[in-house]
Amino acid sequence: MTKDNHRQQFPALANKAYFNYGGQGPLPEPALEAIYEAYKRVQLGGPFSGEIGAWVVQEAMLTRRAIARELAVPAETIALTEDVTVGCNIALWGIDWRSGDHLLLSDCEHPGIVASVMELQRRFNIEVSVCPLAATLNGGDPVAVIADYLQPNTRLLVISHILWNTGQVLPLAEIVKVCHEFYEPPLTPPCQGGGQEALSVQNRKVMVLVDAAQSVGVLPLNLIESGVDFYAFTGHKWWCGPEGLGGLYVSASALADLHPVFIGWRGIVTDSSAKVLGWKPGSQRYEIATSAYPLYSGLRSAIALQNEWGTIEERYAEICRLSKYLWERLSELPGVECLRKSAPEAGLVSFRLTNGMPHKELVGLLEKQGIMVRTILNPDCVRACVHYFTTEAEIDKLVGEIAIQLV
Repeated sequence: MTKDNHRQQFPALANKAYFNYGGQGPLPEPALEAIYEAYKRVQLGGPFSGEIGAWVVQEAMLTRRAIARELAVPAETIALTEDVTVGCNIALWGIDWRSGDHLLLSDCEHPGIVASVMELQRRFNIEVSVCPLAATLNGGDPVAVIADYLQPNTRLLVISHILWNTGQVLPLAEIVKVCHEFYEPPLTPPCQGGGQEALSVQNRKVMVLVDAAQSVGVLPLNLIESGVDFYAFTGHKWWCGPEGLGGLYVSASALADLHPVFIGWRGIVTDSSAKVLGWKPGSQRYEIATSAYPLYSGLRSAIALQNEWGTIEERYAEICRLSKYLWERLSELPGVECLRKSAPEAGLVSFRLTNGMPHKELVGLLEKQGIMVRTILNPDCVRACVHYFTTEAEIDKLVGEIAIQLV
């Protein structure tokens, strides 16, 4: 399928130059039709009926399988959620925190995740540290930075696979390896008062929770090989699926350490008299209750359409080619400074203005010209996202309009 033909599947691209895939991707026409047909089927079958109940179970299974193929994991490791933040909260709140435990996160995490961690700190009296990954954008070793901030009582590292503000791609497998192998001898030997409990704390691996908002649908992924414990993602960004549907991957080894907190009928097993017997097997135990089930077919349709254009490796290569082109064009403009000093590793290109114009003003002026970008507050910059079906003509239009506004 040619890029022009592919783009015709997206109604939102007909009248604008769109660079906000990291916020929300445009929904393709086949996905819109799939959602509509699913809603119609529910109504024709009877919203609460045996037929539709069986259909819902089948739709959920097919959707977990479609997602699992993209992440190279078993379907039973996938819980269907509403979005990235819900997935992160399932992991954050499902750990059996104890006073004095340590949580480490980076200085590039989304405010929604930071706020959740702050509430964990208040409620459970845990220790929280922030490691400076922003400083490694143009030099330095993020793995070494994280390793330096791990402590004997660290239980969880929270990071993003692709940093949402700068677009930096973190070496996930290497980070997970450092965390899982981390060991620091206790200051007080067990024979002098540390006891068996101290030994168990020292030998407990540091688990890793990943905010995958900007990586799913962009990077070729194999979560089994990465060793990651928890990977929270959404379908409405780079997969260009419907908003309101995402997921959480929980590795088989981490399942026993993550207890369901948000609980409903979809995650439990009952007997013939409705007595609760326990949790569903695998990650399905973290699913809760009634959802917008017709969205399932919409997400599967969106994923299938992307695979029609090319493999994830081919799509990622095109994203990198186009983001490099945008980065090069922006770097030529007086009054514009790209945050990265080398070509981007993914589809997020962040830049700042050096002529004094407020970034919010530029974003507003561009939108009036049918060009969609966004501001980032920390660091203060503008972010433009390119997908594999972005065109050079769109990029030229964006750069040309920025040049006009800076005159």
